[in-house]
Amino acid sequence: MQMNYVKWDLGILQAGDVIEITLTRAANVRLMTPSNLASYRNGRRHQFHGGLVNTSPFHLTVPSSGPWHLTIDTAGLAGSTQASVQVLPRPLPPA
Repeated sequence: MQMNYVKWDLGILQAGDVIEITLTRAANVRLMTPSNLASYRNGRRHQFHGGLVNTSPFHLTVPSSGPWHLTIDTAGLAGSTQASVQVLPRPLPPA
């Protein structure tokens, strides 16, 4: 079975970083580690943060420091979506 999805390599992120996802319609959003991404791509069981997103923009908080990937797909949903993804800047430390 061919899976259609879009993937972003977010690089190394820190716990607490916030990712902003903007969608034109509902989609499945998955934030995954590299090993979980490999399992997802091979159709195996995987763990992720996120899920079905119906609101935009949507914010996901990175649960732990390390390399992260984000995928967006519309499996099980009608139509397609366009998406943009950005890691929001960290707040400045108190003065």
